[in-house]
Amino acid sequence: MSKPSVDFFPPEAALVYDEKNKKLAPISEGMLFLIRLLLKDLPTQAKVLCVGAGTGNEILALAHFYPEWKFVALDPSQGMLDVCRERITKAGLADRCEFIKGYVHDSPADNKYDAVLSILVAHFIPKEERLNYFKDIHTRLLPGGYVVNTEISFDLNSAEFPQMLENWKTVQSLMGATHESLAKVPEVLKNVLAVLPPSETEKIFREGGFAVPVRFFQAFMICGWYAQKAESK
Repeated sequence: MSKPSVDFFPPEAALVYDEKNKKLAPISEGMLFLIRLLLKDLPTQAKVLCVGAGTGNEILALAHFYPEWKFVALDPSQGMLDVCRERITKAGLADRCEFIKGYVHDSPADNKYDAVLSILVAHFIPKEERLNYFKDIHTRLLPGGYVVNTEISFDLNSAEFPQMLENWKTVQSLMGATHESLAKVPEVLKNVLAVLPPSETEKIFREGGFAVPVRFFQAFMICGWYAQKAESK
């Protein structure tokens, strides 16, 4: 898989990422609450790979409730990984987390996980590389393991999109968007990010080896699915 053509999170963006997203906490907290419930039956000493771990929000949220889980924080942005390491160290969890700079295919394929999290990551993966992305995740799961994926997903050519776009601009305004940047939102969604309709995301899930993707979350254009890798016969 090639690197994305846009560096979405240079060091200066990583440093202000959490502050910028603070007003969206009700969305992220609800999403993380549901993810915690989805994964409640993992083994007591589960190992979890966080692809695009960002500043470590999902690791911090899960580690508190599952004190014996181990985590691998994987992110191509050194700035994000540095912030993630700092937050996790301050929380006293450094001994439970490994940090790797890179993409999912940079994680050793022979390391198998009880769960792989891809939280608000997939829309950064070019459309032509999305299938390989999910295949790489599938390869790294233990039989019976879970993938949890949330991403910006909507049919941008649908009759509903103009109304949803206004809602999305409201979200962007809460994050500090300017009048100029709001005007560019449709262009960003269509030509910078790789936003796919939910039906296409689910099709890629199935082609990537996950027979039954289940949608469990939606907040405007943020959608979430989970799926389980088939048990070995």
